Amino acid sequence: MRRDWHDLLGGVAMVATGLFVSIYSQLHYDIGSLRQMGPGFFPVTLGGILAVLGLAIALPAWRRSGTARPLALPEMLAILAAIAVFGFGLQTLGIVVATAIAVVLASLPAPRPGWIWRCVLAVAVTALTWLVFKHGLRMTMPVWPEFPG
Repeated sequence: MRRDWHDLLGGVAMVATGLFVSIYSQLHYDIGSLRQMGPGFFPVTLGGILAVLGLAIALPAWRRSGTARPLALPEMLAILAAIAVFGFGLQTLGIVVATAIAVVLASLPAPRPGWIWRCVLAVAVTALTWLVFKHGLRMTMPVWPEFPG
Protein backbone atom coordinates (compact mmCIF):
# COMPACT_ATOMS: atom_id res chain seq x y z
CA MET A 1 0.00 0.00 0.00
CA ARG A 2 1.19 3.48 -0.89
CA ARG A 3 0.97 5.79 2.06
CA ASP A 4 0.30 9.52 1.98
CA TRP A 5 3.92 10.41 2.74
CA HIS A 6 3.50 14.16 2.41
CA ASP A 7 0.90 14.37 5.16
CA LEU A 8 2.55 11.66 7.23
CA LEU A 9 5.98 13.30 7.24
CA GLY A 10 4.49 16.79 7.65
CA GLY A 11 2.43 15.63 10.63
CA VAL A 12 5.43 13.91 12.21
CA ALA A 13 7.50 17.08 11.73
CA MET A 14 4.76 19.11 13.43
CA VAL A 15 4.61 16.64 16.34
CA ALA A 16 8.40 16.72 16.75
CA THR A 17 8.55 20.52 16.61
CA GLY A 18 5.64 20.92 19.03
CA LEU A 19 7.09 18.46 21.52
CA PHE A 20 10.53 20.07 21.31
CA VAL A 21 9.12 23.56 21.92
CA SER A 22 6.93 22.37 24.79
CA ILE A 23 9.65 20.38 26.52
CA TYR A 24 12.34 23.03 26.03
CA SER A 25 10.04 25.80 27.28
CA GLN A 26 8.94 23.75 30.27
CA LEU A 27 12.53 23.03 31.28
CA HIS A 28 13.92 26.55 30.76
CA TYR A 29 11.07 28.95 31.59
CA ASP A 30 8.66 29.45 34.46
CA ILE A 31 5.17 28.24 33.50
CA GLY A 32 3.29 30.16 36.17
CA SER A 33 -0.45 29.61 36.58
CA LEU A 34 -3.60 30.50 34.66
CA ARG A 35 -3.99 33.63 36.78
CA GLN A 36 -0.37 34.72 36.42
CA MET A 37 1.15 33.17 33.34
CA GLY A 38 4.90 32.93 33.24
CA PRO A 39 7.07 33.36 30.14
CA GLY A 40 6.91 29.61 29.44
CA PHE A 41 3.11 29.27 29.49
CA PHE A 42 2.51 30.49 25.94
CA PRO A 43 5.21 28.41 24.16
CA VAL A 44 4.31 25.27 26.16
CA THR A 45 0.65 25.66 25.21
CA LEU A 46 1.35 26.41 21.55
CA GLY A 47 3.83 23.55 21.32
CA GLY A 48 1.25 21.17 22.74
CA ILE A 49 -1.40 22.40 20.31
CA LEU A 50 1.04 21.99 17.41
CA ALA A 51 1.83 18.42 18.48
CA VAL A 52 -1.88 17.52 18.69
CA LEU A 53 -2.55 19.04 15.28
CA GLY A 54 0.40 17.10 13.87
CA LEU A 55 -1.08 13.88 15.23
CA ALA A 56 -4.44 14.78 13.68
CA ILE A 57 -2.68 15.06 10.31
CA ALA A 58 -0.28 12.10 10.60
CA LEU A 59 -2.55 9.39 12.00
CA PRO A 60 -5.13 9.41 9.18
CA ALA A 61 -2.31 9.69 6.63
CA TRP A 62 -0.87 6.41 7.93
CA ARG A 63 -3.89 4.52 6.57
CA ARG A 64 -4.61 6.71 3.54
CA SER A 65 -3.04 6.03 0.18
CA GLY A 66 -1.28 8.95 -1.37
CA THR A 67 -0.35 10.12 -4.81
CA ALA A 68 3.03 11.33 -5.91
CA ARG A 69 3.19 15.13 -5.81
CA PRO A 70 6.05 17.39 -6.81
CA LEU A 71 7.78 19.43 -4.15
CA ALA A 72 6.22 22.89 -3.96
CA LEU A 73 9.53 24.73 -3.93
CA PRO A 74 8.29 28.33 -4.59
CA GLU A 75 5.69 28.05 -1.84
CA MET A 76 8.17 26.54 0.57
CA LEU A 77 10.77 29.23 -0.11
CA ALA A 78 8.17 32.01 0.28
CA ILE A 79 7.07 30.70 3.68
CA LEU A 80 10.66 30.27 4.88
CA ALA A 81 11.52 33.79 3.67
CA ALA A 82 8.47 35.22 5.47
CA ILE A 83 9.44 33.48 8.71
CA ALA A 84 13.05 34.68 8.39
CA VAL A 85 12.04 38.29 7.69
CA PHE A 86 9.64 38.31 10.63
CA GLY A 87 12.06 36.60 13.02
CA PHE A 88 15.14 38.61 12.14
CA GLY A 89 13.35 41.89 11.45
CA LEU A 90 11.02 42.11 14.43
CA GLN A 91 13.40 44.07 16.67
CA THR A 92 14.57 46.50 13.98
CA LEU A 93 11.47 46.82 11.77
CA GLY A 94 8.85 46.61 14.51
CA ILE A 95 5.85 44.34 14.63
CA VAL A 96 3.80 46.34 12.10
CA VAL A 97 6.34 46.44 9.26
CA ALA A 98 7.75 42.95 9.90
CA THR A 99 4.28 41.38 9.89
CA ALA A 100 3.17 43.22 6.75
CA ILE A 101 6.31 42.22 4.82
CA ALA A 102 6.03 38.61 6.02
CA VAL A 103 2.40 38.35 4.89
CA VAL A 104 3.14 39.81 1.46
CA LEU A 105 6.15 37.49 1.02
CA ALA A 106 4.14 34.43 2.02
CA SER A 107 1.37 35.32 -0.43
CA LEU A 108 3.62 35.82 -3.47
CA PRO A 109 3.36 32.27 -4.90
CA ALA A 110 -0.44 32.20 -4.53
CA PRO A 111 -2.20 31.43 -7.81
CA ARG A 112 -4.59 34.37 -7.38
CA PRO A 113 -3.23 37.44 -9.20
CA GLY A 114 -3.32 41.00 -7.99
CA TRP A 115 -1.93 43.14 -5.21
CA ILE A 116 -5.12 44.53 -3.70
CA TRP A 117 -6.03 41.32 -1.86
CA ARG A 118 -2.43 40.92 -0.69
CA CYS A 119 -2.43 44.42 0.79
CA VAL A 120 -5.83 43.90 2.43
CA LEU A 121 -4.59 40.59 3.87
CA ALA A 122 -1.38 42.24 5.12
CA VAL A 123 -3.33 45.04 6.81
CA ALA A 124 -5.80 42.61 8.41
CA VAL A 125 -3.12 40.21 9.72
CA THR A 126 -0.94 43.09 10.90
CA ALA A 127 -3.84 44.68 12.79
CA LEU A 128 -4.77 41.35 14.37
CA THR A 129 -1.17 40.67 15.35
CA TRP A 130 -0.81 44.13 16.87
CA LEU A 131 -4.08 43.76 18.81
CA VAL A 132 -3.28 40.29 20.16
CA PHE A 133 0.38 40.74 21.08
CA LYS A 134 0.64 44.43 22.03
CA HIS A 135 -2.75 44.97 23.65
CA GLY A 136 -4.10 41.55 24.53
CA LEU A 137 -0.89 39.97 25.83
CA ARG A 138 0.95 43.26 26.53
CA MET A 139 4.20 41.96 25.11
CA THR A 140 7.14 44.33 25.01
CA MET A 141 8.27 44.63 21.43
CA PRO A 142 8.78 47.58 19.12
CA VAL A 143 5.71 48.58 17.12
CA TRP A 144 7.45 50.67 14.44
CA PRO A 145 11.00 50.73 13.06
CA GLU A 146 13.58 52.29 15.34
CA PHE A 147 15.81 54.67 13.45
CA PRO A 148 19.13 55.66 14.99
CA GLY A 149 19.36 59.30 15.54
